[in-house]
Amino acid sequence: MKPLFKLQMFTAFISRLSKRERMVFYCTCWVLMGVLLDRAIISPIHSKMNSLDKEIQNKVGAIKRNLRILAFKDRIMSESARYSKYLHSIEFGEREMSSLLKEIEILANKSSVSLIDVKPQGMRQIGGQKMYVVTIICEAQMEQVIDFMFRVESSTSLLLIGKYQILQKTRDSSIASVTLTINKILM
Repeated sequence: MKPLFKLQMFTAFISRLSKRERMVFYCTCWVLMGVLLDRAIISPIHSKMNSLDKEIQNKVGAIKRNLRILAFKDRIMSESARYSKYLHSIEFGEREMSSLLKEIEILANKSSVSLIDVKPQGMRQIGGQKMYVVTIICEAQMEQVIDFMFRVESSTSLLLIGKYQILQKTRDSSIASVTLTINKILM
């Protein structure tokens, strides 16, 4: 079997070249070897390193976001503990309604408002929230009515005034007759 490339033929070919031709031949060989080396070894390694660098940057970004969320964990837990008294998972029913009626009576007494009629309207489920509704009719001076409404709205029990109607009791009287719908929201 004959070898395809004989070393003697190659050296004979090089020896026939002039000095200038030999320099061009060697330079061409070096350039070709450099291009082959780049295409075969360096470029794949370089592209793999770039893809790994991008993956590392993505992971570092995800870790930074997760660390930021973990930094808020203590604050979230303290906020949750602070508002836990407003979150109720057990149904209270009548007990909750009676505490709402008692609180309305206490707020009315503090504001010197006379409760004429108190009608519990029951409980409504809205999404994940429970809303206890009470309609009251009361009478008092306008300043006392405003004070009562302010006390209801600023209560720590999440009381809200849904609807209200204020009428003058008689034409010459300074007493107002008020119909209020008060809602207590439980989460």
